[in-house]
Amino acid sequence: MTGVIDIVWLREDLRVADNRLLHFDARPDQLLCVYVLDERWLAPVFGGEPHARIGPARLNFLWQSLIALRGELLQLGSDLLVRVGDPAEVVLELATRHQARAVRVADHGGADERAQTERVRCGLPPDTELIELENGYLFDGDQLPFACEELPGSFSAFRRQVEAVAEVEQSHKAAVSLPPWPDAPRGFPSLTSVCPLSAQWQPDERQGALCEGGEVAGRERLYDYLWRHMGGHSYKKTRDGLLGERFSTRLSAWLAQGCLSARQVFDQVRAWEKDYGATESSYWIKFELMWRDYFWRVAQHERTRMYGARELPPVNEAFKRWRDGRTGVPFIDAAMRELALTGWMPNRARQNVASFLVKDLGVDWRLGAAWFEHCLIDYDVASNWGNWRYIAGVGRDPRPDRYFNVLKQGCHYDPKGLYVAHWLPALKTLSPGVGRHQPWRIDPARFAAPVVNPSAWERWLVDPESATATLDEMEEAEE
Repeated sequence: MTGVIDIVWLREDLRVADNRLLHFDARPDQLLCVYVLDERWLAPVFGGEPHARIGPARLNFLWQSLIALRGELLQLGSDLLVRVGDPAEVVLELATRHQARAVRVADHGGADERAQTERVRCGLPPDTELIELENGYLFDGDQLPFACEELPGSFSAFRRQVEAVAEVEQSHKAAVSLPPWPDAPRGFPSLTSVCPLSAQWQPDERQGALCEGGEVAGRERLYDYLWRHMGGHSYKKTRDGLLGERFSTRLSAWLAQGCLSARQVFDQVRAWEKDYGATESSYWIKFELMWRDYFWRVAQHERTRMYGARELPPVNEAFKRWRDGRTGVPFIDAAMRELALTGWMPNRARQNVASFLVKDLGVDWRLGAAWFEHCLIDYDVASNWGNWRYIAGVGRDPRPDRYFNVLKQGCHYDPKGLYVAHWLPALKTLSPGVGRHQPWRIDPARFAAPVVNPSAWERWLVDPESATATLDEMEEAEE
């Protein structure tokens, strides 16, 4: 078979619907879709330790998403080639061998991904075009009322300016069919051959919800949360929850891999509002999508500056205790164990563990960001590194006083200690209440004191004689 061949280079756009890479002004005769797992993601990221940049939870979810995408592409008459290696080298080799008319790829704010794109741009044969498209934002760049270099310094300013002038466009349906596969090899390595340990990984049975990769699973979760459980009525009130599967949308993993686009989520919220009326909660879901857009524009603007110094500092004992959930602070340890065992952590807990690592333990924020990159099933380069900088008080909108009193936060958001006891079973022997957040005061023979004891905690320490004190009682005492 001969004719015009285009290559679609997929990264975090693992869907067929609302995917600009699969819509053509001039349809090619043949189409080669390729995903390349960067081999560097499998290499250890912390000196002298085995942890890779991509951990087992995310790698499992990614592989599920790729398998699901291949099934969707096959139904449309195409296929998916999956390789492991240097992404730029693989794409250049394919483009040269097949004399491709074009390589189509989504623009990317990640520093490594941007460098790979530039390598491909510079290495392509003269007759092959690199077509780089915006793919996955709520708002396209030409909708924004400012240039990239004039990006507002805070999210609030970004949101106000964008909401005043821009409308979110409708998402696009999947193509009815795609051009056929060219005369080219097909291949999809098993996860076992790529990373045997990841293939054996299973999430802890105590997790609140099972995340399965793929476009269909993502759409099902969106429908379930928004329409079956009416999340548009409840999200604002429940989004800081800690246990269960319905307090949050939990769409982040599908958004991170591009199994869902932000506009697809926005469309469904807009449709829900048409039926049930706009609410504070439905707006807040859209608000969170705008946060995502902002962090991606920040990454696009700041490039390598977003990550601080290029080399990570050495791992120290304080970081290891935090990473392993051995700080002696139940709220922190429970969250870190949930992260390691499931690849997920509630948003409220993420903010607290980040603040604790940086402000209470004095550890470099980049180590925390790198550990989240390893663990999180919903790792998103812009949101992860942007949020860590935000908590650390560096980068855009710097505020050195951005501090989470983790003892107060734990007592407030987990007043009966149900979350901490869920992940730290030894705490179940203590009576439900805020005393579970300070077990070293209740039973010092069994529970060691925390590795730190900030002065900010003092008014939140429970007297062992009243270990079952409620949050209201503590707040009255504080007043």
